[in-house]
Amino acid sequence: MDGMTDMTIDDLATCQHTLRSAIHCVGVALHGGQKVSLSLLPAAVDSGIVFRRTDLGVDIRADFAAVTDTRLCTQVAHAADPAACVRTVEHVMAALAGLGVDNAVVAVDGPEVPVLDGSAAPFVFLIECAGRRRQLAARQVIEILKPVRVEMGEAFAELRPGAAGLDMSLSIDFKAVAIGRQALSLSLTEQGFRRELAPARTFAMLQEIEALQAAGLARGGSLDNAVVVDGARVVNPEGLRSPDEFVRHKMLDAVGDLAMAGAPIHGRFVAHRTGHALNNALLRALFADPLAWRRTSLEAAGWSSARYDSVAKAA
Repeated sequence: MDGMTDMTIDDLATCQHTLRSAIHCVGVALHGGQKVSLSLLPAAVDSGIVFRRTDLGVDIRADFAAVTDTRLCTQVAHAADPAACVRTVEHVMAALAGLGVDNAVVAVDGPEVPVLDGSAAPFVFLIECAGRRRQLAARQVIEILKPVRVEMGEAFAELRPGAAGLDMSLSIDFKAVAIGRQALSLSLTEQGFRRELAPARTFAMLQEIEALQAAGLARGGSLDNAVVVDGARVVNPEGLRSPDEFVRHKMLDAVGDLAMAGAPIHGRFVAHRTGHALNNALLRALFADPLAWRRTSLEAAGWSSARYDSVAKAA
């Protein structure tokens, strides 16, 4: 259990956690194409997730209000200096949230988190290697008190009241035959995140790649870090990691985007054809309505050890 053998199931779920030690990797930026060094570092109680631009000496807190761009990724920027930004933060945010890491510093020496293999699995591996450490502070959660919904054409995203934890239901609908209509529902537990969502890779349409690169995006993309679809065909020689890898990745993105709430959300997330922009708009709508949410402890929100049994098994 990451060196935490004295901990009960209640300890795992109700206490804040950080990393036990620092860990490093190097990879390619998906959109910029440059080599990026990344370090995951332990952080103090109640500090949350902070992105550190080591080349600029700037810290940017992972917060929904700090999101400044949602074109094919989620970007956060410093309030006083918008040029000091970090983009493609959603996969590492999902991994930290999915594994219950509340406080950490994500240090990068450039404007983008490395894409690695296009999924959250490499970040899960890094977190597991670093280990997790219990902190002497209670974990707070965001409890949804009434439905909040945002729409954009046929797409929508909604948060509803629910039991302890986050239940998620998401559907997608693409013209590409290789993707088509897919839907997925699951309760977000640590074990479920590791197995069902973390391995799902980002994807792109072959006919759109040239336009994306001309717009300064996807310059580091390759078959090593993305699934490429051409009509009814998956271009990657190895194929898909699961038949519904596309909707699994969209849910993975949603986990990372919702982690910008600053604490785990307890409620139900329901969405159709959502993306980074709509996910961020949902959080902005939620926090704009003080009657729609409250920050509370797990016990007050109705937490039970039975729901988090998979946390102990996975840890």
